[in-house]
Amino acid sequence: MLHRAGVIHRQVDILSSVLGRVRGGAGYVATVGSAAFGSVAHSGSANAATIGAVAIPWMSRSNWEPRIAATVVAGNAGNAGNAGNAGNAGNAGNAGNAGNAGNAGNAGNAGNAGNAGNGTIIPPSASSFVLIGSAAVAPLVSVDQLLMAMFATAGWCAAWRLLCVTYFVRRYKIAPVPADEIPGFLSSLRRGWTSLLVFVAIAVPIVLTFGAGGAALASALGESAVDAIDILVWIPVLLGLVSATVGRRQLPRSRRAWAELMEESAPRFKDIGATLVFAFAGGAVLAALGLSEQLGGLLNGLCAPPLIAALIVGVVVVLVAGPLSSTATIATVGRVAFSVLVTAGVHPVLAACAILTFASTEGASPPGASAIYISTSLAQVNPVRTFVPLIVFYVVPFLFIGTAIALGVLPVPH
Repeated sequence: MLHRAGVIHRQVDILSSVLGRVRGGAGYVATVGSAAFGSVAHSGSANAATIGAVAIPWMSRSNWEPRIAATVVAGNAGNAGNAGNAGNAGNAGNAGNAGNAGNAGNAGNAGNAGNAGNGTIIPPSASSFVLIGSAAVAPLVSVDQLLMAMFATAGWCAAWRLLCVTYFVRRYKIAPVPADEIPGFLSSLRRGWTSLLVFVAIAVPIVLTFGAGGAALASALGESAVDAIDILVWIPVLLGLVSATVGRRQLPRSRRAWAELMEESAPRFKDIGATLVFAFAGGAVLAALGLSEQLGGLLNGLCAPPLIAALIVGVVVVLVAGPLSSTATIATVGRVAFSVLVTAGVHPVLAACAILTFASTEGASPPGASAIYISTSLAQVNPVRTFVPLIVFYVVPFLFIGTAIALGVLPVPH
C-alpha cells in the first residue's frame, strides 16, 4: 500500500535531498532508524516492513546492491522483540511491484511471541521481562539494574551494526548519488510533505501505550484500555489507512484492479505465516519435551571457567534462537543459561545482558527469521542469497559480543 500509493517515492526524494551526498547514507539511516523503531515497537517483522519499505528503495537508488540492502535491513530488523497475547507481524510495502500490509501468527502466551534484535536488547522488551521474571534471575537482578545495563549493551550492538554498514560501503564501493539526481530539499518537501504523515500512524499507537500517554489513557479509561491497543496490529493498519488517504489518486479504481493488487501481494504471506506458526509450535514442543531441564543438567555438569561457559551458553542460545523467537528462547533456556553463567563466576547482571545478546540473533538467523523474507521481498532478491552474510555479520559476531560482555571486556554498568 505504501508503495502503490506513492508514499515511499516521496519519502525517498526527501531523504535523498538531505543525505544523498553521503556515501552509503541510506544504510546508516536504516540502521539508526531501525534501532529507534525497535526501542518502542518490539517486532522484527514490523521493523523490517516499516524501515525496509522506506530504506530499501532508497538504498537501491543510491547504488546499494539489492542483496546487501536486504541483508542490512534484515540484520537490523532484529531491532525488536515483543510478547504478550499475540505474535503479529506487519508486512508493508514492496520495492518493485506492489505494497502489502498484514499480520500473521498468533500465540496465546508470552513465551511464544515476538522477534529479536536490538529490540530484545533495548528496554523495554518482553524478552528481558521474561528473563528477569524467572525464579533463578529475580533474586539476583533488579529491573533498574538490568535496564541501565541493557542500554549500554544496546549501544555496543548498535555500534557493531554501524561498523557493518561502513564495511559494506567500502567493500562494495558504494558511491554517493550523482549530484544531478539529487532533488532540492525545499522542492521535494513541497511535493512530498504529506508522505511524512505516515509517521503519525506509527506514533499514535506508541504514544497511547507508552510513557505519559499510556499513563493518561490508563487514568482516564483504565489499564484495560491500554492493554487493548496492540501496536503490532495497529501500526500496520494505520500505515495502510494513512497511505491510502495520502495517495488515494494512485490507488486502484476498480474492483478488478484491487483484486489484481491482492493477487500480487498474497503469495508473500506464505513464507512469513509459515515461519511464525512453526516457530510458535517449535517453542511449545521444546518446552513439552523438557529441553530446559535437560540442558541444565548437561551444562551445569561441565564446571567450565567463565570464558568456556559463556561460549557454550552462547552457542546453545543462538542455536535455539534460530528456529524460535527470542522470547520463546528466553522462556525455554534463559533460566538455565543464567544459572550456568552465574555458577561459572559471571556477574548476574552481565549474565542477563549476555543471554539477551545471544538471543537477539533470532531476527537475523536463517532460515527461520521472518524479517529475512520481508526484506528480501522488498528488495526482490532470493532469500538464500542473504543467508551467508547474515550469519557472518549479524549472527556470529553477537556470540562474541555477548561473551565479551559476560567477561567484562566490553564495559557495561553493573
